[in-house]
Amino acid sequence: MMGAPEVLLDAMDAGASEVGRQVADLASKGRRVLLVATSPHALSDDGALPGDMETAAIVSIVEEIRPDAADTLAYLRSQGVAIKVVSGDNPATVSAIAAAVGLPGAEFAVDMRGHADVTGLAEKHVVFGRVQPEQKRALVRDLQANGHTVAMTGDGVNDVLAIKQSDIGIAMDTAGSATRAVSQLVLLDGRYDRLPSVLSEGRRVIANMERASALFITKTVYAILLAVSVSAAGFVFPFLPRHLTLVGTLTIGAPAFILSFWPSDSPARPGFLSRTLRFSVPAGLVAALVTFSIYAVARSSFIGATTPEAQTAATLTLALVGFWILYRLVRPLDAAEAALIGSMFAMLVLAFTVPFLSDFFALQFPSLVSGLAVAAVTILAIVLLEFVLDMVERHGPRLKWFAIDEI
Repeated sequence: MMGAPEVLLDAMDAGASEVGRQVADLASKGRRVLLVATSPHALSDDGALPGDMETAAIVSIVEEIRPDAADTLAYLRSQGVAIKVVSGDNPATVSAIAAAVGLPGAEFAVDMRGHADVTGLAEKHVVFGRVQPEQKRALVRDLQANGHTVAMTGDGVNDVLAIKQSDIGIAMDTAGSATRAVSQLVLLDGRYDRLPSVLSEGRRVIANMERASALFITKTVYAILLAVSVSAAGFVFPFLPRHLTLVGTLTIGAPAFILSFWPSDSPARPGFLSRTLRFSVPAGLVAALVTFSIYAVARSSFIGATTPEAQTAATLTLALVGFWILYRLVRPLDAAEAALIGSMFAMLVLAFTVPFLSDFFALQFPSLVSGLAVAAVTILAIVLLEFVLDMVERHGPRLKWFAIDEI
């Protein structure tokens, strides 16, 4: 018979202690150990091992650690990912291997043979040995119950239950068909150093989707509010379709498209929808308020602008406020982000100064009084935006009118 030394030694009547010491010594060096035992008696019908077994051989298998394992685990820990090693091997073997790749807490391994209830174990410990497939799944469930997002890697049939239960199942290239079938990701070349790029790509997609969503929802908010307020006031709508095309392209469409390719190392956080609305709704409110205000002031007897002049003033104000909203969303700026906003602003300047473009977009260069009014309202909008958004960031969780189910 050949199997786990702990199981066979427990059934032996003699010689178990000396063999056990040899097995423990090999396991402490990170070796996978199997025990070969013989007995003149066959297994009983209930599968019980005969007590008169004698050791025939100790099989010691050297575990080859992947060369990329230590660096990959170090990177994941630096990104706030908690690493757990869950194995069916001897706890001492698993502990030694985990220590060899520099995993903190590897010196103490939990022997899962004596744990029917796994509640709380995964939070307290790092290394687990002699874990049954059902226990692996239970450990994943316990972590999920405590609010963690769990990724599980494996290649054996005994990993299928845990991989299927996990939020992200990752199968190795040597995994069987059942393991691959329940996994969301298969490392076809079997290299763990692919995981950092996977993590980075996921973070990039989520972070950029959040920024793009914030921009487009902001536009929706101010468009609705302007339509309602202008209708209520009985004004001519402050924009022609080409004005909205210009503002939307420079402050939302083009930046959102370019930012979708931006790298991001920011960890994904729960609360995507509520965070997006806490930014977009106040920003849209401020943008609508100042745009309506400059349009009303331009049309008033104080300035006495024509409708095209008032529409130009509203377009310029909304564009400038839109640039500040974009800046607020992506700051702190790096050189590339500064170049993005700067290029969009340069295009706006060209739209106003190049005759062909100004005629196409129906823009009239503002008079001195209109220009001063636009500058004053824009400065006021920036101050108001900073104050409102800072207040929402500090007190957002207590604003019950934004209590929306988290995504």
